[in-house]
Amino acid sequence: MLKIFRDLLRFNLEFAIGTLIVSIIVGLSVLSFFSPYPPEDIYVVAPDVPPSWEYWLGTTSRGQDVFWQMTAALRNTLLFGIAVAAISRVISLTIGLVSGYMGGMTDRVLMSINDTFIIIPLFPILVLFYFVMRDSMSWALLALIMAALGWAYDARLIRSVAMSLRTREFTSQCIFSGMSPRQIMTREHLPYVLPIVFSTTLNNMNWSIGMEVTLSVLGFTDINTPTIGSMLYWANQHTALVAGVWWWIAWPVIAVMMLFIGLYLLATALNEYIDPRSRLSRMGGAA
Repeated sequence: MLKIFRDLLRFNLEFAIGTLIVSIIVGLSVLSFFSPYPPEDIYVVAPDVPPSWEYWLGTTSRGQDVFWQMTAALRNTLLFGIAVAAISRVISLTIGLVSGYMGGMTDRVLMSINDTFIIIPLFPILVLFYFVMRDSMSWALLALIMAALGWAYDARLIRSVAMSLRTREFTSQCIFSGMSPRQIMTREHLPYVLPIVFSTTLNNMNWSIGMEVTLSVLGFTDINTPTIGSMLYWANQHTALVAGVWWWIAWPVIAVMMLFIGLYLLATALNEYIDPRSRLSRMGGAA
């Protein structure tokens, strides 16, 4: 694993840039644990102060230091994306492996369910969930709902790989040796699909973070939990642009854009690494 990471850093510029960007974002998130102000508290500093030596990124109309508020927002936004991606990967991996290996009626039933989730319009469904569960909607509940809705595309991709693995000779040898379907899927087939799982995890994080920001800006989430989306929501509520408090919107937007770019570059690099011909071409035949 370390050799793969080293090769990607050495031969893939997109991976190196993406790693640098994501590392900076993660570093800022870690700084949130050293914040001198509780992230939920308001009017702890003078409001509407422009960027200065005392307040590097300025302060908000709610009396919050933008820099420290943004570190907490980035931490929660990253954790949200990781939580959604992790839960949805478990679902997509289970559905994809079982459907691809078992085939027959099992495959038809699982793919019918899978295709149902693919055609569901996710954004209206999430908005509907908010209005139905408005009083109990929380950061964790939204992550769980999005994970339950965001696995279908990747499950079909994993299924296609599992169907190919089912016809390989080593699978037949495993069956003849007495291995159970569960053992074959977890011990023999799982290592082949893990690279796809890793690359789709990054794409799913981008999707979930983008959806969370969109819902938060519209006020359809728990706006009291600091996230990039909730920062933009409060900036919009206080008409920051009209009031000239541009830094309240600019810095969170720049941060989330950099996060999107970093995750996209990492996902692109991993997708290229999965393809042997692209990897050999990039590394000059050294892979």
